Amino acid sequence: MTKTRYLLLLLSVFTLVLLSACGASAGSTKDKVTKVIVGTGTQFPNVCFIDKDGKLTGYDVELVREIDKRLSNYDFEFKTMDFSNLVVSLGANKIDMIAHEMEINDERKEKFTFNKVPYNYFPNQITVLKDNKDINNIADLKGKTVITSATSNGAALINKINKDNGDQFKVVYAGQGSNDVAKQLESGRADATVSTPFAVKFQNESSPIKEKVVGDVLSDSKVYFMFDKKDKTLNKEVDKALKEIIDDGTLKKLSEKWLGGDYSKSSFGS
Repeated sequence: MTKTRYLLLLLSVFTLVLLSACGASAGSTKDKVTKVIVGTGTQFPNVCFIDKDGKLTGYDVELVREIDKRLSNYDFEFKTMDFSNLVVSLGANKIDMIAHEMEINDERKEKFTFNKVPYNYFPNQITVLKDNKDINNIADLKGKTVITSATSNGAALINKINKDNGDQFKVVYAGQGSNDVAKQLESGRADATVSTPFAVKFQNESSPIKEKVVGDVLSDSKVYFMFDKKDKTLNKEVDKALKEIIDDGTLKKLSEKWLGGDYSKSSFGS
């Protein structure tokens, strides 16, 4: 082999090595995985709760896990806390996203953003103890005490209804203890709450305190995942995955498994 050919061979090998290194570098950038801290709770029956084996699970939790499977460039990790701390934590950048049946309202929309595809329809109804025969609708709440969780969908709804009806009943807020709302109803310190058929179903299956929903559906609002206002990408990526999950029937299956029915569509047909 001549010296010239030898030098050309070395140059070719060097070029291949350099291109390979550049390709590896580009691949590493392309394949970079972004961690997403998802805030959720542990006290929402069948939505986000700790099961008998100590595992975090439920409709919202398993839906996020399904989204995680479909977005290979993201790694979703849960961080659990009391519901009242979720919004504060998102505002303080301690979490990147909330998965806890969040409904859009003016206060939240001012500070945060949401994905565009709803993943559940939240049918709120007046809820009382199973043997309660005095409360059957909103009118029967006059002079009564309604308990709900502060900053929840139910709190915003029941306060609006009360205001629209001349503040005829009292609204109080639950403590942080397990099943506090049901215990307040049982003790007589509160007469009613706002809940959903699927939450009441779980309550009755898992607790000696039995409840029932009464009257018409008060609201059937769309619920979404909630993000920091500065987010411009993650919410769109979540929507892409969510559309796939809806189209292939996975969302319906998750709803039927965890909520006992198909709540992926409005009960009002819209």
